[in-house]
Amino acid sequence: MATIHPQLMHDCQLLGRFTLSHLLLMRDANYPWCILVPDRDGISEIHQLSESDQQQLLRESSQLAVAMESAFSPDKLNIAALGNVVPQLHLHHIARYRTDAAWPAPVWGRVPAKPYLEYELEAVVHSLAALLTSGFTVAG
Repeated sequence: MATIHPQLMHDCQLLGRFTLSHLLLMRDANYPWCILVPDRDGISEIHQLSESDQQQLLRESSQLAVAMESAFSPDKLNIAALGNVVPQLHLHHIARYRTDAAWPAPVWGRVPAKPYLEYELEAVVHSLAALLTSGFTVAG
């Protein structure tokens, strides 16, 4: 099992696990923001994954995207693998709204992170867990 980069663990909460990837939730209630982290050591780019892992990552990303669109009804869903700060491969899924604090600019560094209230966090976790039923296990 690969270790999740410390910066990701600091910024996020572990929600669960797909077949290939860990699912994290960014601790920023400004935007519903999930991150997939493939469980592979030494990988910084998608093309470095095996072909079967690339296909699995796409399946998991697509499943997460459908769940986020259903749970949060965003105006746009941004999906990106940047890695400028954290070199470990991770795929951001950010629900964006025309009314959010950063629209239409990227979210990074626009406004301070807003911590989730406990009930907000529980609502996000329950919404996603109810929709991610195939090949997903909620963190215990």
